Amino acid sequence: MTTIPVPAVPEGKYVDIENNLRVHYHEAGEGPAVVFVHGSGPGATGWSNFKDNYEVIANAGFRCIVPDLIGFGYSTNDDDIDYSWEMLAQGISGLCDALDLDKVHLVGNSMGGALCIQVALDRPDLIESMVLMAPGGLEEGETYMSMKGIRTMLKIMYKSGITEDSMREIFKLQLFLPENITDEIIQERFQVFPLQAKNILGKVKVPNLSNRLAEVKAPVLGLWGDDDNFCPVSGVETMQKGFPTVRTLRINQCGHWVMVEYADLFNRSCIDFLTNG
Repeated sequence: MTTIPVPAVPEGKYVDIENNLRVHYHEAGEGPAVVFVHGSGPGATGWSNFKDNYEVIANAGFRCIVPDLIGFGYSTNDDDIDYSWEMLAQGISGLCDALDLDKVHLVGNSMGGALCIQVALDRPDLIESMVLMAPGGLEEGETYMSMKGIRTMLKIMYKSGITEDSMREIFKLQLFLPENITDEIIQERFQVFPLQAKNILGKVKVPNLSNRLAEVKAPVLGLWGDDDNFCPVSGVETMQKGFPTVRTLRINQCGHWVMVEYADLFNRSCIDFLTNG
C-alpha cells in the first residue's frame, strides 16, 4: 500500500468571496480580529509565513486569521485567471466581509505589507492598525528588481527551475542565520509551489504607494531586518516620513523574515502594539 505523506502545510478552512473566488485560511483565538497577509515568492502561504506567530498572538486575546492570497496556496489558483494587484487586495477585504469583520488589525510582510497599505487606502474604515514587516510598495519596481534576493529568486524560477536545492538557495538570501533554513521550511514551500498559479508573479505588479502613506490614518508598527536582500532597509525612513502615526524597529543580523528569525521579539512587539497602540 502506498503511504501518502502528511502535507507540510496543513489544510484549514475555506470561504467564498465575490467574483467566484475562494479563500483558504487558518484561524485561532477569540477577540479583536487580526488578519495576517503573507508575501510573494515560490510556494508562499499564510501558514508557512506565520505559523510561529499567529497562535501565540491568539493566546494573548485576539482572533487571528491567516489566509492564502488569491493565486497562492490552497486559495483559488487557476492558471487561466487574469490576476491583478486589485484582485489580491480585494481578496483580503472580501475575506473580511465574508467573515463579517467590521474592524481588523492587519499584519503583512513584503508584498503582503504593500497589500495591507493598499487595503488601508481602499477601506480606511475597516482598518484598526497595521504591523508591516519590510513591506513592498515603497519604491519603484526597478529598485526591487536590483535587489540580490529578488534577482536570484526570479533567475531560479524562470531559468533553473524550482527544486528542493534551488529553494534552499533562495532561502540562503531570505534568512540571515543559516540554522533557520530548516528542512521544514523548504518542504512547506516546495510542496505547495506546484499549486501556485503559474502566471501570478508575472501578472501582479506592486505599485509604488510611498506618495500616499500620509492618507493612512491607522497607526503602524514597522519592523525591518538590516540584512534584507529583498526589500531595501531604506524603507524604514520612508515609513517614518510618510505615515502620520508610526513606530519602527530595525533588527541587525536579520534578513527578510523578522517573524521567523526573531519570532519571540516579533510576537511580543505585536502583542504590545495591538494591545496598547
